[in-house]
Amino acid sequence: MVLAIDVGNTHIVLGCFEDRKLLFTELISTNKTCTDLEYATLLKSALEFNGQSFGSVEGAIISSVVPRVTGTIKSAVRRLTSVDPVIVGPGVKTGLKIRIDNPAQLGSDLVVSAVAGIKEYGVPQINIYMGTATAFSLIDKDKNYAGTSIGAGMGIEAEALSSKTAQLPDIAFETPEKVIGTNTIDSMKSGLIYQNAALVDGMIDRIEEEYGSECVLVATGRYASIVTPLCRHKIIHDKDLLLKGLIEVYYKNK
Repeated sequence: MVLAIDVGNTHIVLGCFEDRKLLFTELISTNKTCTDLEYATLLKSALEFNGQSFGSVEGAIISSVVPRVTGTIKSAVRRLTSVDPVIVGPGVKTGLKIRIDNPAQLGSDLVVSAVAGIKEYGVPQINIYMGTATAFSLIDKDKNYAGTSIGAGMGIEAEALSSKTAQLPDIAFETPEKVIGTNTIDSMKSGLIYQNAALVDGMIDRIEEEYGSECVLVATGRYASIVTPLCRHKIIHDKDLLLKGLIEVYYKNK
């Protein structure tokens, strides 16, 4: 059994694989102040809740965009198993040809998402990640990672609306019945959901125009399931894309 762990700015996604079969996933809040013991307790609880034990773990792989947490999670896995986790980063085989100015600057989450996107859905591809940040990655017809566009995610937008204004409250991420709201809550929901759907459609148009070809469209991340059904482009939603990429990278380095 192999543990695949993706450390994001807001959440940590844990996946457990038997060969390449995903057995379960769990979500853990990212906390920069947690100790390795605290994370080990959370990981142990997640496995036991799903009927698994750390005694069956033969390997582990970690991708992280939070450097302060990377070492803590690695230490937590070591405390519970005898395995040394693979950390996605420079020197790790991914099979991805990265054609940007400084490949070392590319986030490991975007790397593993691209690896899985290529394997599962083909190229050319626009790979969309909708989490704390919203990122559009272009993978060309030769399977080169050509570049990305990164902006604030929906969570940041919602937090900014409520914290930086005097009269706008916190809201749930729910799709309103109409684009034009007739009350504050529905108006804010429309702004978050429909405006982001329009943003996704608009960015796809601009990227395809710049690239000169239509692309396969794949989306993942916490907010993708809310937004992509409202987009006018046909977008494949794969909630487990990053975990699929992690397990591919794991076997490339086994």
